Amino acid sequence: MQTQHSHELLTTDCRFCSLISKANKEDPIGTAETCDNWLIMEIPQPWSSEIFQENPTVKSLIGLFQELVFQHGIKLKPLLIAPDREYSFPGFTRVLYYYRPAKLFSQFEKQEFVVPESKAAALVRAIFKQLMQQPNDLSEFQQYQQQTSHIRELMVCTHAQVDLACGRFGTPIYRRLRKEYAPASNGKLRVWQTTHFGGHQFAPTLVDLPQGCLWGHLEPDVLDLLVQRNGSVTGLRQYYRGWTGLSKFEQIAEREIWIQSGWSWFDYLKAGKVLAMEEVAGGQEADWVEVRIDYAAINGSTTGAYEARIEVCGEVMSALNSAKEMELEAVKQYRISHLVKVE
Repeated sequence: MQTQHSHELLTTDCRFCSLISKANKEDPIGTAETCDNWLIMEIPQPWSSEIFQENPTVKSLIGLFQELVFQHGIKLKPLLIAPDREYSFPGFTRVLYYYRPAKLFSQFEKQEFVVPESKAAALVRAIFKQLMQQPNDLSEFQQYQQQTSHIRELMVCTHAQVDLACGRFGTPIYRRLRKEYAPASNGKLRVWQTTHFGGHQFAPTLVDLPQGCLWGHLEPDVLDLLVQRNGSVTGLRQYYRGWTGLSKFEQIAEREIWIQSGWSWFDYLKAGKVLAMEEVAGGQEADWVEVRIDYAAINGSTTGAYEARIEVCGEVMSALNSAKEMELEAVKQYRISHLVKVE
């Protein structure tokens, strides 16, 4: 009887890709999608898996969004957030726009608007046109702009219709952050539920803005450290997916520098570049990469750089989606073989 019960538990639980990823010790670092801009909009739940195609407001913006990304090469991440009883206003739509302020930076700059629902699409179109450096007029929306640059936003993926793991594991983490941490912050922290932003297998996963760091495989007992930053950074090492201001291999190097430097590292202005990489066929991941991370203190008192060599150190099996029948695939794992401060 005992064995049968254990087997049932295993088969039901292993419908969740994040449990397989976690059990196989997949390292989440390097999985934060690189972006220069975030466009985040309130859209009421429920969210279907095709919410971007089905919601009339969002659907009307898809063509312009695709032009931005595919023709102009702009790295823009769209997200939807659920209106919140305390933060939101009936008949109005909140739009948050974050942008990279400079080549070297530590966090995204924010513009926030709360506009009548009927004006939401026009506002987003004006932001998109500004990104394309086309004539646009944001001045008509000035009266709706909110002064919220002092507010930290934690956005937790709970989009169960895209992947079950995000609903099952994201929702309790969202509730805990919303109930315990947001009210205790004196208005300096808001917590939101979001649509999917990549990496179901790392559920529960969240993005921390304005910084733009992604975290995954979160456990309730690390939330204190994540929110308060009141202890050793090593306690969060295995949960860090990376900083969206850098590309994959740069993110892997950046985590190591953060572990060595502590929380103050997050305040430095940073930029990364790939110096050399193994040549591989299309779609394959390189076995070794060399990167450089430049950094500077906000007040300009310190500048410097690190160079790192990243090498493959094995692979683990992971499931990219939750399902009754899991499809597993091998995912390369990396380590830092060399890290040196060069300036």
